Amino acid sequence: MHPILAWGLDVVEAVQNFFGPHMLVPMKIITFFGSEYFIFAVLPFLYWCVDRKKGAKIGIVVIVSGFLNSCLKMLFMQPRPYDFRPELGLAREDTPGLPSGHSQNSVTFWGAMLTVLPKALGWTLAITVPLLVGISRLYLGVHFPTDVFAGWAVGAFVVVAANFLERKLSGVFARTPMRFQLITVAVIAIIMNFILPSATMLSGIFLGSVVGFVLTGHKLKFATGGTAAQKALRYLIGNGIAVLVYIAPKLILGDELALGQPLVRFVRYALLGLWISYGAPWLLIKLKLMHLEKDEVSPGAAPV
Repeated sequence: MHPILAWGLDVVEAVQNFFGPHMLVPMKIITFFGSEYFIFAVLPFLYWCVDRKKGAKIGIVVIVSGFLNSCLKMLFMQPRPYDFRPELGLAREDTPGLPSGHSQNSVTFWGAMLTVLPKALGWTLAITVPLLVGISRLYLGVHFPTDVFAGWAVGAFVVVAANFLERKLSGVFARTPMRFQLITVAVIAIIMNFILPSATMLSGIFLGSVVGFVLTGHKLKFATGGTAAQKALRYLIGNGIAVLVYIAPKLILGDELALGQPLVRFVRYALLGLWISYGAPWLLIKLKLMHLEKDEVSPGAAPV
């Protein structure tokens, strides 16, 4: 075994001994805040109810970060601590370990959220959440310390690169005709499929989401204001139908076909992304739970 991995096993054991067995459930809760399930539960609320443009940008950054993480995992194919010492495995994962996806997700998401949250709160969460998530991954025995460090580093790189590219390219992309924007998105999705054919869900949700963002930016610029009750209903209705979109292929085709066929996975996740980015806002406007920016009533103005 490589000396760094041997050292990592000692660190994992030390972390488990320091916190003790009674911390298993709290650590599993903490690790959830670095999972894609948590992030993709929060993103629709951010997009529908807080800030449409920032929600779209953060969604794209998170998807690209996930794709990069999957590429790096396939490149390094590094085993996990419990592959060497099974007793250290307090949880199990079905992918290689380097870099830590949860650690990378937490840095990417909360780093991107600095554009949304108040400065003090944003920086507090951007530092503490990735730190706690990284510790939880060590405690659960699913990552070496180097996996966690790499995840933090890649997540930080993605956030910095995204901010740089947005400043350089967002204006150019915005001035491009819509049909060329859609073609560009489709070409990128095809390239993603070519690079990582085993993870078509990432290219699928990228295609569906960004196509929806483009269509919304041109044809359905909705406002995210409203009462707390309206926002709650938006989230419940939008996410409720998103769950149906997600599980419908399994109900119709069965688990083996829906989960095992790359093309089916691609279409399934593309539809899910398109629903969240375009379909849900369209329906919510029809239900009068959301309205277009041009229909927004100015403060102090009488409602029409």
